Amino acid sequence: MRTRYFVIASTIASALAVAGCKQEEKTPEPVRPVLSTVIEPAASDSTVAVGTVQPRYETNLGFRVLGRLIARPVNVGDLVTEGQTIAAIDPTALELAVQSAKAELSKAEALLENAIGTEERKRILIKTDATTKQMVDDAEQVRAGAQASTARARANLTKAVEQQGYAQVKADFAGVVTAVSAEVGQVVSPGQSVVTVARPDVREAVVDIGADFPVPLTVGLPFTVGLQLLPDVQIQGRIREIAPQADQVTRMRRVRIALNDPPESFRLGSTITARLSETYSRILRVPTSAVLKVGAENFVWVVDDPTSTVSLHKVELSEDDGGIRVTSGLTAGARIVTAGIHSLKQGQQVRIEQDTTP
Repeated sequence: MRTRYFVIASTIASALAVAGCKQEEKTPEPVRPVLSTVIEPAASDSTVAVGTVQPRYETNLGFRVLGRLIARPVNVGDLVTEGQTIAAIDPTALELAVQSAKAELSKAEALLENAIGTEERKRILIKTDATTKQMVDDAEQVRAGAQASTARARANLTKAVEQQGYAQVKADFAGVVTAVSAEVGQVVSPGQSVVTVARPDVREAVVDIGADFPVPLTVGLPFTVGLQLLPDVQIQGRIREIAPQADQVTRMRRVRIALNDPPESFRLGSTITARLSETYSRILRVPTSAVLKVGAENFVWVVDDPTSTVSLHKVELSEDDGGIRVTSGLTAGARIVTAGIHSLKQGQQVRIEQDTTP
């Protein structure tokens, strides 16, 4: 009987041991389908813009008074010096205004001299009671009015002489004529542009950039600028100015790039290509759905293509107008998971369903 109980107990113990071993065996993780993307830097073609060389300082010169244009000795492409006359209108009306102002001043000065003499005589006569205090006061008032009229006439003459100088337009600085807007014989209005003069010594590249540019546009962003006809001639530059509003038709923003010591071959109007500097064209970006936040740290699941397994990688990220930028932790060509990141485990096998765009 004891032998029978012993056999039964041994059998139960063996069964329990086998059952325990089966429970300790880990069930393999199922292969999970995931969405992924391959991290690549911005394409080089998308970081290139075409534009022209333009002057930083350009002035539209015109007359301050109405008149008929009688001379314009400069044409497009001519070099002008500071103070050189570049246009003139008929000065006849202005000269007559000066003569009229001179006559008015002479008349006012004569009246003032007479009023001063009359006042002096009245003051002498009042000492002998030959006149009244009222007469002296009237003479003094006439003399003060004559003085005011003389001051006004003198100011009118100064103004007329100054306006006579407006019959000529002179260059404010040495430069090159880039445009003419009026011809000899034409009547020009005050403020109307007649000649445009630019300074050729300070040149910059002007390009139009769309919203699809891979890098946020900021002042100081470096570019490599080259001539379209001479690609080997390249210089460095940085964004100096960004238009605050996009063009209503093209939806592109005008960007002005300051050039560092451009050579003579960078003539005004030359067609150029502005390429984002190599350092910035290699920027890597990741979609928001791929970032796993653990406390203050950021992680992404990287797929090992040969084994189709995932591993968690810590990355350093920064946000800008263009999205989430990778500063460290990932290299170009890495495949990362973009959906289902909270359901994965280290070393788990995955199946790539499709690629997404970062």
